[in-house]
Amino acid sequence: MDSGSVEFRFKKLVGLGLDWTGLESLDPLTICPFSELANRPGDQAMEVVFVIVLLGLLSVGRVESGEYPAMSCRKHSASLTEYGGVGDGKTSNTEAFKKAMADLSKFSSDGGAQLIVPPGKWLTGSFNLTSHFTLYLQKDAVILASQDENDFPLIPVLPSYGRGRDAPGDGLRYSSFIYGNNLTDVILTGANGTIDGQGQTWWDKYHQKKLKYTRPTLIEILYSKQIQISNLTLLNSPQWVVHPVYSSDILIQGLTILAPYDPVSPNTDGIDPDSCSNVRIEDCYIVSGDDCISLKSGWDQYGIKVGMPTQHVIIKRVTCISPDSALIALGSEMSGGVQDIRIEDTVAINTESGIRIKTAVGRGGYVKDIYVRNVTMHTMKYVFWMTGNYKSHPDNNTDPKALPVINNINYKDITAENVTMVANLEGIQGDPFTGICMSNVNIGLSAKPKKLQWNCTDIAGFTSGVTPKPCALLPDKGAGKDFSCDFPTDKLPIEDVQLKTCSY
Repeated sequence: MDSGSVEFRFKKLVGLGLDWTGLESLDPLTICPFSELANRPGDQAMEVVFVIVLLGLLSVGRVESGEYPAMSCRKHSASLTEYGGVGDGKTSNTEAFKKAMADLSKFSSDGGAQLIVPPGKWLTGSFNLTSHFTLYLQKDAVILASQDENDFPLIPVLPSYGRGRDAPGDGLRYSSFIYGNNLTDVILTGANGTIDGQGQTWWDKYHQKKLKYTRPTLIEILYSKQIQISNLTLLNSPQWVVHPVYSSDILIQGLTILAPYDPVSPNTDGIDPDSCSNVRIEDCYIVSGDDCISLKSGWDQYGIKVGMPTQHVIIKRVTCISPDSALIALGSEMSGGVQDIRIEDTVAINTESGIRIKTAVGRGGYVKDIYVRNVTMHTMKYVFWMTGNYKSHPDNNTDPKALPVINNINYKDITAENVTMVANLEGIQGDPFTGICMSNVNIGLSAKPKKLQWNCTDIAGFTSGVTPKPCALLPDKGAGKDFSCDFPTDKLPIEDVQLKTCSY
């Protein structure tokens, strides 16, 4: 063995009285602090310093082999370091990501490619994804979003919105941090690696009304199909966190999404499928400055014109904390329609409301065939909340005759405790919300509940086994009967998607 080789020097640690087994996974200074070097002979101290430096180099940018579950596996693989990436948290990697995407896109028709992001902090501006591609973040890999506005190119506003959500912006908005358009088979996953949007500067500019264009989302994929976003930690998005738009066949799994409570981080919705179909969201933990999940389909006349609904969505095993917003919101931008939504086995803690419907005169569209079961809530302002008076509009051209249709809304097996008010259900005069069903609902009130527990106007429906007793517009139709609200028994196509075991 060469006396100057890395292997020889590692082996020599045994002679120095150090256990080197597994050293590559440890902080070098926990193995041998500098204070201990003073007690060693000069040559031994130099050997230990060599190993400390070596381990320091290995701990950043090192790609280890591993396996992960994914919809598709890839034939080709590369590390970000091969394109000049530097994971020191300071060096910009924007060009490294762009070079990687340009190069790996060449393998789209040859088994696809995966880009491995090793441990380290990889600062970058906005970058675009490609088809038949996997972005994989290893454990302790952190992709940091640049805080320079110039690192986020301006792109057209969404056709179904007609303007930016924050500001009109002359028909433009900032691109999302990680962006994809017209893609097939794209995967963002990892060993719980982190994507940090570093949104504080964007939040401050929003509060100070200094934005000409709408803030970036963290991840936005448009006009695409076969999308997987899984096993990642997503932090501090400038605005909405995960935003698939005009897309289908979407699997979102195992995400931890964190942002400070509102008003610190305004509009940091966790997951917002927008004019999307065949979507599966499961096993996610979300702490949000806005709705944890919001199902959308465009804004007023723009959404009506595009006419692309969000439909065939299943949401399972999601835990939400959002003191000022909802576990799951339907709307308020729902002008293309929201239909066939299946929500089950979810938990809300210290959250303003459960499943909330938000709409208004001028929205048009519909929210119908909504099915909710097995929801647990702790410390809530409202359990049920529907409003037809959510008045934000894109401009002055909204049609006041465009009335939304809200129908066939089903809740069953709901348990809640420490609740301030059971229900605030406000339909639209001349356009009531109909077909509301609630069964097997048990709600415990807080120590200081509101005097009025059920506020019901312009709604129609029925209940069975609901405590406290509902309002008169929701009479008990199940007394003495084995009655339960509907929940579909068929499976959506996205539920049959099986993940493969892929390697890197």
